[in-house]
Amino acid sequence: MSKTDQLISVERISSKIFLIRDEKVLLDFDLAELYGVATKQLKRAVRRNIARFPIDFMFPLTKTEDNSLRSQIGTLKRGEHSKYLPYAFTEQGVAMLSSVLNSERAIKVNIAIMRTFVKMRRILESNESLAKKLKQLEQETKEKFAEHQQQISIIFEAIKELVTEKEKPKRRIGF
Repeated sequence: MSKTDQLISVERISSKIFLIRDEKVLLDFDLAELYGVATKQLKRAVRRNIARFPIDFMFPLTKTEDNSLRSQIGTLKRGEHSKYLPYAFTEQGVAMLSSVLNSERAIKVNIAIMRTFVKMRRILESNESLAKKLKQLEQETKEKFAEHQQQISIIFEAIKELVTEKEKPKRRIGF
């Protein structure tokens, strides 16, 4: 396995995908690391080609979103991270990056990222299918339980009638 293949494993990429604004996104500094370029260079290339990145392909994070992510990622070391808010790239934005960053490594990284998004989509679809099946099974179980509960209630009523009949005082015959 080459060094580039190690850098672009599905597990590594999927750990860098976040859900922001109901979109699965990769952040500019993670993409820069995967592509082997400085974040500053990546952002510069994007700004030079900004027409290729509409808001549904790439968007800047708000200060609140950035703070929330920083708390999820962990503490930051002084001077190690950009003082500017990061950009979040959707799947389409990452695909568009392949036309902006044109190197052998960028091509391999983009292919790996696209495969990761597809794999995650398949996993999500299978989970949704499983959730539907579980809900259906739960409903069927409730219906069967209600039917059995009714039958059990009838049986208990019959038992109570039998018990109460035996407890009636017997009439004495004779004196």
